[in-house]
Amino acid sequence: MSLDPRSLRKSIAVLLVGLATPAASALGAPPAARTNDYPTADRADYVLGCMAANGNTRIALMKCSCAIDAIARAMPYSDYEKAETALGMQAGGGLGGRVGVFQDPPELKQVIDKLHRAQAEADLKCF
Repeated sequence: MSLDPRSLRKSIAVLLVGLATPAASALGAPPAARTNDYPTADRADYVLGCMAANGNTRIALMKCSCAIDAIARAMPYSDYEKAETALGMQAGGGLGGRVGVFQDPPELKQVIDKLHRAQAEADLKCF
């Protein structure tokens, strides 16, 4: 029994892809979808706010861009969005002082803590 060269190449390619995927995961390579799931507008909003806090310079642009990329590698966008929403609500968010519900749930505290850790790591890496 023999395989034709085309079938053999296809079988080898399938085998190599199958081996490479777990190897990349074992090395800690983040899935492409996770690192790129932050909408451009949210990345830009973060960078603009960060730049305003850091002098609106070209250097601030580079550092702030680095920071949001580091945050995106550290946590999925769904967690980032939850944390930003909760922080906005704790800051007042237009509820006329009725923000207690956003201060208590442990799930929100965890995601806010995760964001704060990601920001601290980004600061160490980028600033």
